[in-house]
Amino acid sequence: MARSLSLLERLGGKKEEKPQPERPRLSKPEVKPQPQPREIYTETQRKQEREAAVEASAFAGRRALTAKNDVMQELKLAVHRRIVDEMTPEEQQVLVRGEEARDQIKNIISVYSSRELAEGAYAAISRGERLQLVDDISNELLGLGPLEPLLQDDSITEVMVNGPKQIFIEQKGKLRLTDVRFYDNAHLMNIIERILTPLGRRVDESSPLVDARLADGSRVNIIIPPLSLVGPTITIRKFSKKALSIDDLVSFGTLSKDMGTFLDACVKARLNILVSGGTGSGKTTTLNVLSSFIPATDRIVTIEDAAELRLQQIHVVTLESRPPNLEGQGAITIRDLVKNALRMRPDRIIVGEVRAGEALDMLQAMNTGHDGSLTTAHANAPRDVLSRLETMVLMAGMELPVRAIRTQISSALDLIIQQSRIRDGSRKITYITEVQGMEGDTIILQDLFRYVQDRIDDKGKSIGHYESMGFLPNFLDKFQLNGIELPKNFFTSGRD
Repeated sequence: MARSLSLLERLGGKKEEKPQPERPRLSKPEVKPQPQPREIYTETQRKQEREAAVEASAFAGRRALTAKNDVMQELKLAVHRRIVDEMTPEEQQVLVRGEEARDQIKNIISVYSSRELAEGAYAAISRGERLQLVDDISNELLGLGPLEPLLQDDSITEVMVNGPKQIFIEQKGKLRLTDVRFYDNAHLMNIIERILTPLGRRVDESSPLVDARLADGSRVNIIIPPLSLVGPTITIRKFSKKALSIDDLVSFGTLSKDMGTFLDACVKARLNILVSGGTGSGKTTTLNVLSSFIPATDRIVTIEDAAELRLQQIHVVTLESRPPNLEGQGAITIRDLVKNALRMRPDRIIVGEVRAGEALDMLQAMNTGHDGSLTTAHANAPRDVLSRLETMVLMAGMELPVRAIRTQISSALDLIIQQSRIRDGSRKITYITEVQGMEGDTIILQDLFRYVQDRIDDKGKSIGHYESMGFLPNFLDKFQLNGIELPKNFFTSGRD
């Protein structure tokens, strides 16, 4: 019987061998034949094994990708340190020139990267990874670091940073997690400061949340600890670099061609219009398109928290609210701006969104000669937005009876456009609803157009159609007064 050598025997020593007692041999129990499993269980096991293999492969891929990202992050930090330690005065002068010297700066970064790769203990990286390294460091020095490629991608409509290690994007209406990461919280806070410094805004523990905008007009919301428990959080709502037209919305399926023609006529006929919808439903985009119908001869005043609207007319005054300063003083609210706009001789007032007491001032403006005004509000249905308006008017601090508020609303608003984000990520104008007036204590609404969802296809895409309800709106006299004509039988029931 073979046995392994002891340490003493390996070293050449001798060891007395003791006789080993012979162990009794145990008889093997009789094995009864087991019934063979049915084929359905065998196939189930195979399926489970295949799924487990796929899952293991995906996990291994993610783990390898994470390890690769960690190496690249270390390399970036090393190149950063080398640049800070070894950069010459001449190179510093090039760096000060900023974006206009981007190509020269990338050449400088490429030199330092090559030195670090030659001297450091890094595995060989491909030419593509080397170029990506230079681009990433350039973005760190000149732009918004890891966020820069996401902001440059026109197919991405929203960027959501949930702490330094988790960045989501919205692309084609769907959310997905990216492999983009920050080094740590300090790196993320540095990028936040870079966003806010040119705007004269700040964020710290005493003021841990802020709304701002980027140079391209994109809206930014920032919230940091202690309010955010996952670390500094950034939400960037991007806007198309090209101003969208009504034809673009029709091609996207947001509304039908007839609905676009009708909305064009409504704006030119100076109707007061409210766009309602949930978060991310496309209210601001629709408001931008509606504003494009305003004649160039009108004087327009826009009022927003963060200026997002981009009007094409030449006679536009853009107003933006202001948060309080370090001492908590000097805040200018949307309501203050609406009151001031009434003294600026506007033909049209456009309020980006009504959220509180400014709703009362907006309704009063619509009722006192400022026809053709536009605004948006958060709501899930045309009827719901009326209830929200009542609540917002009460937030103005005026103890008005509910009937008086409803009378104000029914006489001020002519049209409600309800916009929704469908399950497949697409945006649809689901209702165009007329505000007809009061009947007793109830505001009467009448749907003029609506979106009807027929089914969801195999890919999860909403399949539906737009239809006219066949009713003539009561404000057709305003069309005649402003010389607006629609084709005959335009409101024929079922017309798409």
